[in-house]
Amino acid sequence: MVSTLTRTSRSIVKSVLSREQGEGAGARVRRSIGRPELRNHDPFLMLDEFNVDKNGGFPDHPHRGFETVTYMLEGQFQHEDFAGHKGTIGPGDLQWMTAGRGIVHSEMPVKSQTRAHGLQLWINLPKDHKMCEPQYQELLDNEIPRATPEEGVTIKVIAGESHGVESKVYTRTPTMYLDFKMDKNKTVEQSIPASYTGFIYVLKGTAFVGDQEFEGKAHHTLTFSEDGAETIKIRTKDEDAHFVVIAGEPLKEPIFQHGPFVMNTREEIQKTILDYQFGHNGFERARSWRSTIA
Repeated sequence: MVSTLTRTSRSIVKSVLSREQGEGAGARVRRSIGRPELRNHDPFLMLDEFNVDKNGGFPDHPHRGFETVTYMLEGQFQHEDFAGHKGTIGPGDLQWMTAGRGIVHSEMPVKSQTRAHGLQLWINLPKDHKMCEPQYQELLDNEIPRATPEEGVTIKVIAGESHGVESKVYTRTPTMYLDFKMDKNKTVEQSIPASYTGFIYVLKGTAFVGDQEFEGKAHHTLTFSEDGAETIKIRTKDEDAHFVVIAGEPLKEPIFQHGPFVMNTREEIQKTILDYQFGHNGFERARSWRSTIA
């Protein structure tokens, strides 16, 4: 039997610094996927690391045609939508929202908190699922399983599988989403399906990725080679590191995006705008609804 440590690792083909920018109402984000240098990374449309103080947030806004995945790192965020769904997520908690045919919602920090800090990922939906009914999957921090391949390496399995530990999250677009915390001087290998595209986003410290040990620093997005290799090797050296590994099955479908609407054709986008403006096809409550948390 060949040791997994001898497998060729995927390499890093691009590194993009996520510069801070304004978004929403008084919020600051570091945009990873979705920048001009990395417009999208099929099936991923956007990744933001957000920092919002108690006076900022993301008031009432619509979505159609994709999923938003909110993963909290610090503080608390409230959510409310026009279908009556309302809740709060805190440090380590997850909300996986399938917008499908249409959602209007508000995402705001809890006012008693000094700030809300987390990640929001946008995942494209396949054409056959773009007009599905909206759905939520919510997990508290203690409901998200962990893998510990060795002492000093902890992997939260938000979606997909790692070292024999599987997430309970259902993904319409096959996706893996893993949160790694590694002590210094550690090495880990993570299996990735050969067909997946993927990337690392570094939150803290420095990660050395691949057989060539590409140096990934905080707030950088590192995209993987698409060479059929089924593992990624990651090392730390003289400091701890915190990063996420995100990968998924590319849809290989046309993408037409207009702000918070993502469809397959220009005509579908035009129809979506009209549906939202006139309250049709999933947006019936959009014209009269106003959130209570904004």
